[in-house]
Amino acid sequence: MRERLRGRFSRALVTGGAGFLGSHTCERLLAEGVEVVALDNFATGHHDNVAHLRDHPGFRLVEHDVTEPWPALDACDAVLHLASAASPRHYQRLAIETLRAGAFGTMHALEFADRHRARFLLASTSEVYGDPRRHPQREGYWGNVNPIGPRSVYDEAKRYAEAVTAAYRRERGTDTAIARIFNTYGPRMRGDDGRMVPTFIRQALAGEPLTVTGTGAQTRSICYVDDTVRGLLALAASDHPGPVNIGNPHELAVRDIAAEIRALAGSSSPIRRVAAAVDDPKRRCPDITLARAALGWRPEVGFSEGLRRTLAWFAETGLPARPGSRASLR
Repeated sequence: MRERLRGRFSRALVTGGAGFLGSHTCERLLAEGVEVVALDNFATGHHDNVAHLRDHPGFRLVEHDVTEPWPALDACDAVLHLASAASPRHYQRLAIETLRAGAFGTMHALEFADRHRARFLLASTSEVYGDPRRHPQREGYWGNVNPIGPRSVYDEAKRYAEAVTAAYRRERGTDTAIARIFNTYGPRMRGDDGRMVPTFIRQALAGEPLTVTGTGAQTRSICYVDDTVRGLLALAASDHPGPVNIGNPHELAVRDIAAEIRALAGSSSPIRRVAAAVDDPKRRCPDITLARAALGWRPEVGFSEGLRRTLAWFAETGLPARPGSRASLR
């Protein structure tokens, strides 16, 4: 990866660079010798995510909303567009902002990439498949999405972002790529953002019931953040236009994910069922045949190992535990 990135890119622009996935992407690029300019308006990102990068000579942080006209920025040869609310709690709270990020934010990023003849990578999502009727999901599947439901602001923002990215490639010859990211987890997730893994971890460490929506039989395929970032950068460094699924094909029931987190945390918290979320996908699993063939990429961090690392980070950041919970991690 190092030689591939160094040979291809000298400076990268990362939108959403102070977010969970964005901060890990910035960190990996810097480690590979690529200078980084990170844009973030901190709607869901956080300064703490990039505090350890602030003194790096190759890192520059610019506070800016990508949906507004961009400030003058130095030329870059890679643009990784990751700016968007990503958790249901955040994108439902920031509904219009999420749609604007998918529309205006993507077009501004594409204009910048096109002007500087940079490689452009769109961080899209498995949510474009909606509640899929084909399983596992392959890139040729068009999806089953409710365009006006509570999840639609995120789903349709990303579907539009894919459409405009493809249009720039066809009409202007912009060097673009689309990654469809499946559920990703790891350090720097926010315990209050409503996503499954950080919610279960926070509850387990605090001695609270782990709240599983619906029956818990719905499935997810979760990928550790280091693997996801490797996949994104492998696609960026390639010439492939995508879309390419980036995710872990190890499919698990949500109730089993909750049970594993509880066990690894050494928690006695009960698992409690709550009402199912509207339009919650019943099954979610990527077919990564294309990623393996075109990028030589596959996940490397196992499910339990990734959860151990994430649990350790949450515990080390001082998440308060309630009486009766055990702080030791198995």
